[in-house]
Amino acid sequence: MPYLFLGASLGLSAGLSPGPLMTLVITTSLRDGFWQGLRVAIAPFLTDLPIILVSLFVLKLLPNWSLTLLGVAGSLYVVYLGWETIRAARHASLEQLRASEQSSDNLSRQSLSRGALVNLLNPHPYIFWATVGGPTLLAALDQGAAYAAAFLVGFYALLVGSKIGIAALIHSQSRTLSTAWYQRILAALGILLIALGIWLLYQVLTGATQLT
Repeated sequence: MPYLFLGASLGLSAGLSPGPLMTLVITTSLRDGFWQGLRVAIAPFLTDLPIILVSLFVLKLLPNWSLTLLGVAGSLYVVYLGWETIRAARHASLEQLRASEQSSDNLSRQSLSRGALVNLLNPHPYIFWATVGGPTLLAALDQGAAYAAAFLVGFYALLVGSKIGIAALIHSQSRTLSTAWYQRILAALGILLIALGIWLLYQVLTGATQLT
């Protein structure tokens, strides 16, 4: 099916692209282990349905300032996550990482909720579904529900699957890291998150009129 291939291609591209959710997957996998990174990676399953609905039926009707406000909130939250990651890096240790493999349910919920919040506040999914995903999905629906389902299955299988693969790769490599390098990587990821947040904020403030 062409729509299955199209969805898979778009999903893989989005899944491997640098961004707030990808960086949070890597950071969480390093800090808290693979299973917590996986919980962040599956966040699109929880958040994208309302994002798709909003993008298809509401987003075009909203004034520019609404998406601008959402983008500003998301950008500032990403900056906050970066600052928090840098703070945690100062006292991080591989012993804590390995001990967290047997983490509590509270940590599991925290990882999942963080991933969901980052994805929900990130303007990129809204832009994607308003400009690319939405029109493609509607075109697939015109040919039949099976075509639309194929597009969605292909997209999310590769979007989430690629992030889970990254979480597994990062976690497996963490076994060969020294504590010093572990702290440096966390600090670098924190800086990257802050840079991404600032970049997103710049995009929102300079290009808000193009997002709706």
